[in-house]
Amino acid sequence: MKTASIIAAASAMMLSATVNAADLNVISTQATQEAYQELVAQFEKASGHKVTTFFSGTLNVQKKLADGEPYDLIIMAGPAIDEQIKLGKAVAGSRVDVAKSGTGLAVRKGAPKPDISSVDALKKTLLTAKSIGYSTGPSGVYMLSVFEKLGIADQVKGKLRQTPSGVFVGTLIANGDAEVGFQQIAELVHFAGIDYVGPLPGELQRMTMFSAGIHSGAKQADAARALVKFLTAPAAAPVIRKHGLEPA
Repeated sequence: MKTASIIAAASAMMLSATVNAADLNVISTQATQEAYQELVAQFEKASGHKVTTFFSGTLNVQKKLADGEPYDLIIMAGPAIDEQIKLGKAVAGSRVDVAKSGTGLAVRKGAPKPDISSVDALKKTLLTAKSIGYSTGPSGVYMLSVFEKLGIADQVKGKLRQTPSGVFVGTLIANGDAEVGFQQIAELVHFAGIDYVGPLPGELQRMTMFSAGIHSGAKQADAARALVKFLTAPAAAPVIRKHGLEPA
């Protein structure tokens, strides 16, 4: 009788897990992609949920959200999540910071690595570079302000090569369309065909926080919150660091 009760209870738990398994739809910018994918695979195995994620550049993500495409979770730079909350596309109070990244520089694989160890060295590198790649995302917007701060915006303007939304700066560098290029460090360190040189020096470095927010039209809000909890758990920190990011 006791054995039968245990079997019945176990069967009920398995049935409950199956019933509660959710199909999650996530939209995300690309800076956290490598770490996120590794952690999501663990989350799916542990939870039974299935996660489908669309990755693209910030402008593309904003357009899809504006067009009313249905998602359960949004992952973008923190200020962009705040903007989606203001627009009513993300639930107020649902922002959770996940990971942060600095901006770095890369060159084509095998090319000489320029000196960017100081502000003056970076300035010299930029002035001597034949072409400079940057993105349409947060790092690209920030780099334009760096050029202004260094007083060389006019001098480098003709050398700038900006990627379309969703295209990595590494593509420009690997193809030879940009001699040097800047993007979130996490988007450079794993990219094939390029060599990561290093982060922006000292006072010029700025960390970008990437955050998650529950979509206002989420059908699987509870599962989305469970995923966010998993991504921000202490056990996730080594994976986040491995992929060029820092835990929030």
